[in-house]
Amino acid sequence: MKSIDKSEFQDILALITEARQRTWAKVNEELVSLYFKVGKIVSQKVSEGVWGDGTVDELSRFIAAYLPALKGFDRRGLYRMKQFYEAYSIEQFVTPLATQMQLSINDPEKFVSTLLTQLQWSSHLHILSKTKSPEEKLFYLNLAIKEKLSVRELERQLNSAVFERTLLAKEVVSTALTQPLPQNYFKDPYIFEFLDLPESHSEGDLKRALISNLKNFILEIGKGFTYMGNQFRLQVGNKDFFTDLLFYNRDLRCLVLFELKIEEFQPEFLGKLNFYLEALDRDIKRPDENPSIGILLCKGKDFEVVEYAMARNISPALIADYETKLIPKNVLQSKLIELSSFLEQNINTELNL
Repeated sequence: MKSIDKSEFQDILALITEARQRTWAKVNEELVSLYFKVGKIVSQKVSEGVWGDGTVDELSRFIAAYLPALKGFDRRGLYRMKQFYEAYSIEQFVTPLATQMQLSINDPEKFVSTLLTQLQWSSHLHILSKTKSPEEKLFYLNLAIKEKLSVRELERQLNSAVFERTLLAKEVVSTALTQPLPQNYFKDPYIFEFLDLPESHSEGDLKRALISNLKNFILEIGKGFTYMGNQFRLQVGNKDFFTDLLFYNRDLRCLVLFELKIEEFQPEFLGKLNFYLEALDRDIKRPDENPSIGILLCKGKDFEVVEYAMARNISPALIADYETKLIPKNVLQSKLIELSSFLEQNINTELNL
């Protein structure tokens, strides 16, 4: 009997998988659109005083009687749909989204079909329950779509307060650098709760743990990063130097170097980082790539020390904290207020000179 080429079987399997994915995407699109439309009706009836809680309960029983196999349309589900519609139809959300997508602000349902349907309903429920402001919701929507986050991955990003940490990094980057880094690519602090490291650990422990948990580390820093290796060798003159963790970012089209310190930031750390960045740009970077970026991860930092150290620094660099445990959201919000106040005081001082 003639041997069969199993690669032809794989081709058929690939066709089946692609068809299933398209079918799932279409089903999800219809479901999310349906929930938005139902939420709109419930919201309008309740806001107009036509319907009350009793009416919504009656509606859920009515749907259950006619469609007993249908799930998600109980009282709780209907109010979630109402919340879904209200969250994504208010002006504070629609206006910036219309600008981003170049659409008319008078057609919120267009946003549903072009943006909201790209996420699973479970992802939307996490965003609705764990965010407050329209800006925060839009941030996580864009993040989940851009990085193709699973529901579980999105939940982790929400629990680790990526929005606040990105704002903290943005504040430092936009004011401390003469060559600003792109927005929304970096965080401060970075959260490595998945490492299960003791409070007292060495730089070697930290590096080995990050390498062993590379998938989670890349999820934390962003899926646009490709790992190039640790102890990457740089030869300058007759000496060899070894970096900590080197990545390439496809979106930024540049090398990104993470240097690890298990102590509070010291100004001298920046000199070594700049040396590595110069060596990467001269010897490793390709002509069509952007200048390399350095991220110095420290166990804490003083804002004023960082501001002084970065004032005359010309390399694209960021000084960020790292934590081995999740930080409560309110702590990060307080830290953001503290940093904003510090920067505002500096600006006022400079204006008065």
